[in-house]
Amino acid sequence: MDAHGMTVGVLGSYGGRNLGDEAILTSLIDDLKVRAARARILVFTRDPDQTRRAHPGVEAVRWEDSNHEGRIALLRGLDLLVLGGGGVLYDTEARRYLRMVRAAQEQGVPVFTYAVGAGPLTEPLDCAMVVETLGAAIEVTVRDEESKRALEDAGLTRPVTVTADPALLLRGEEFDLGILHGDRLPEQRRLMGMSVREPGRAAESLDPAEYHRLLAHVGDFLVHRFDAHLLFVPMENRDLRHAHAVLSHMTAAEHGRILHGDYRPRQILGLMEHLDLVVGMRLHFLIFAALAGVPALPLPYAGKVFDFARQMGAPALLGVVRESAGPLLAEVDRLWDERPVRLPQNNARLATLRDRAARTGVRLEAVLAEVRAGTARPVVRAG
Repeated sequence: MDAHGMTVGVLGSYGGRNLGDEAILTSLIDDLKVRAARARILVFTRDPDQTRRAHPGVEAVRWEDSNHEGRIALLRGLDLLVLGGGGVLYDTEARRYLRMVRAAQEQGVPVFTYAVGAGPLTEPLDCAMVVETLGAAIEVTVRDEESKRALEDAGLTRPVTVTADPALLLRGEEFDLGILHGDRLPEQRRLMGMSVREPGRAAESLDPAEYHRLLAHVGDFLVHRFDAHLLFVPMENRDLRHAHAVLSHMTAAEHGRILHGDYRPRQILGLMEHLDLVVGMRLHFLIFAALAGVPALPLPYAGKVFDFARQMGAPALLGVVRESAGPLLAEVDRLWDERPVRLPQNNARLATLRDRAARTGVRLEAVLAEVRAGTARPVVRAG
């Protein structure tokens, strides 16, 4: 088989207009195009039209609403199925993706997991499917140590390689800040950013009213302490409502603005280069800030954010709902004062993480070589 003429399927949380997931897909496709330039790439997505617009030359199909026979026909035509990246393996959600993985393996298609995120995994059905399907994968790579522990706690006994989030390899595009200056964004003030999120399944313990008020205190502090304008950057549509709620609690709301519009991940990364400091909950908002060299205060709501904060040497906050305004504002102040010292340290840490992220592609290239040679086979489990 010509390795460049193969068909590679990509399965993940794509087409949902989440900038983090789309950043992962962008990096993954870039990687595939380098390692198998003429490969046919087929993305399983919620919104095929949106995925095709964002990634010209890539094929896209809706997978959840298609009939069983149609899915099997698509899977049978694959030479390799790539699961990931991103946090797709957690309770009640993992089974949706792993049913597709199992169906592919039943058709003899080898499976490679691309720096996936995992956990929490406590539901017996999800744990059983993890053991069955990932145990039969060609290789399993995850984006952090927490994900590895979650898979092992679920019962997976095979080797798991820890790399890093694929979005760490994203390249930005130039962002014309003049677009924002025309809409109540004064040029003479510093520009700072904030990311808030909805209390979804990954953050069910969050009390929205409590953290809206807390973040409003932070927003007011940024405005007054640094003579700044505050830009809320929604990473998906559901963030908009919470950004509006925080803004409504601010006493300096006239110096805040919410970013509206449909932007690509590369554009948001370009926007980050115009910000002076950010405070954020969303993992990929924080990753974009690190890539742009912007001081960032993480507000952890889940293990993946704690893990990234630790790796970047960020302040060790207890989490969003357990912080009081005073210590949080002190951390913001310290972050600003220490930015000349922190920048070279953060750049060194970021280089290490980017090297780890690149190892996923190295492992994928080895699997592509096995596919080309006809030696890549899913593990057949007894019984």
